Amino acid sequence: MELLLNAPLSKLPPLPKICATKRKPLGARLPSCLGVERHDDMDVHKDLPQSMDHEPKEKQNDIWQLFTEAQQNILYLNKQRLTALEELDELKRENTALLDRIEQLEAKMLLNTEKEMDTLSISSELLLRIDSMVLSGMIDNAEASDLRRLVMNSRMSIAANLFQNTHKKDSELLVELRHFSSKSKKKGFHIVHISAEMAPVVSVGSLASYVTGLSCALQRKGHVVEVILPKYACLNLDEVQGLREVEAEVYSFFNGQLHKNRIWTGVVFGIGVTFIQPVYYSAFFSHERVYGYGNDFERFTYFSRASLDYLVKSGKKPDIVHIHNWETSIVGPLFWDVFVNQGLEGTRILLTCQGFDSQCLQRPEKLALCGLDPSRLHRPDRLQDNNKTHMVNILKGGVVYSNKVIVIASMQTKAHLITELGHGMEPTLAIHKDKLLIAPYGFDKSVWDPSVDKFLPESYSEEDMKGKSVCKISLQKHLGLTKNASMILKFQMFTWRTSRLLFGWLPEREFSLSSCCVAKIQT
Repeated sequence: MELLLNAPLSKLPPLPKICATKRKPLGARLPSCLGVERHDDMDVHKDLPQSMDHEPKEKQNDIWQLFTEAQQNILYLNKQRLTALEELDELKRENTALLDRIEQLEAKMLLNTEKEMDTLSISSELLLRIDSMVLSGMIDNAEASDLRRLVMNSRMSIAANLFQNTHKKDSELLVELRHFSSKSKKKGFHIVHISAEMAPVVSVGSLASYVTGLSCALQRKGHVVEVILPKYACLNLDEVQGLREVEAEVYSFFNGQLHKNRIWTGVVFGIGVTFIQPVYYSAFFSHERVYGYGNDFERFTYFSRASLDYLVKSGKKPDIVHIHNWETSIVGPLFWDVFVNQGLEGTRILLTCQGFDSQCLQRPEKLALCGLDPSRLHRPDRLQDNNKTHMVNILKGGVVYSNKVIVIASMQTKAHLITELGHGMEPTLAIHKDKLLIAPYGFDKSVWDPSVDKFLPESYSEEDMKGKSVCKISLQKHLGLTKNASMILKFQMFTWRTSRLLFGWLPEREFSLSSCCVAKIQT
């Protein structure tokens, strides 16, 4: 500053001429051009640097405090993240261990199921091969009965010893059977179903799953079960193992003549199945549907008579012949009027009715098609219809001529069934009430099993019922019920096909939960 003040004025550029009135004193101009303040201005500005220094320090302190808090929050969140990751890893390890355990249990269950199915399949195939030996004249009926009893009583051991011989010819297999001397002391019943349906081979309604489920359950109890079906053109043969045609001529009576049939055998879920295919009346079962044709009576009467002819021809002597609905009810009068004295004296007839709404009324003279005497059967205590007395009632004949009658009904007493649900057969049901049995609708445990049902919130079993309470709470929430609601819920079991028709709007998960989770909610 001193240098500026002491600089020679002669070197400055010439100043413009200014009037005296407008000229300001030099001292007044010095603060702006030379940065020199007057003494009286020093007090005004002496505190300015101090205030300017104080404000940045406060802001700096606030920023540092915010930074410190943010850093602490970041450290806390990072710690929480690490903890969550550790918990997630632990859950993943537990989930992996649980999945491994489930896979082990499923593999073990599958192995046991396959072993059981193999045993049943081999036994059923052996029985069918024995039938073939009889039909071809290789053995007589007496030896066939002994061999069948051998297979029935020694199922496990015979499956283990002869499973490698089932592919051999009948003559070679017969040698192996005759050399097999191990016999079991356990005696089971021999049951033959004569049915129009069997799941999954031919399935229209509840009859199909009933026949299959019951047959599997009886086989597991140690009984030998077989099923005879018509060989429809619409059969699903994907689940039929070892399907083969028996090389033998089997004839059956119909419309005054004997007619040839082709016989096919196979195994379904360990159950021996025989298919009867008419040759002359081949059109009977060549339709696209199972039911609903004008000649249904002729079709199923032919099949019923052919089934009994096959039993006699093959030398079978079952303990029980199980017939179903009106379609095979004609077996009852046929058995007692024609076949009982042809080696079937020890056989008894069991009829199952899914309901009495379908009975099949026909003119009496049509009974002669299968060899029955219309004049003998067109009577009030036999096949004569209770309302249309000029007709015969085929389902009524099944009830009259069966030893026992099972009626599938839900929560119905026998008295209510006889008086309210007979559809005109009330007098007949009242007379034969002692042979009537009421059975509830059942289900196939392999499909509806809470221990393996993936749609349930938690599985449970007879051995471990803990998960049932979880399912109960889940169902209560799903239906909007309070925890302590006092209410009884009734659910109807349907096949999946029926459920899709009636509950097409309901998601699969919700349908499974609602239909098989809980049948009764208790307080």
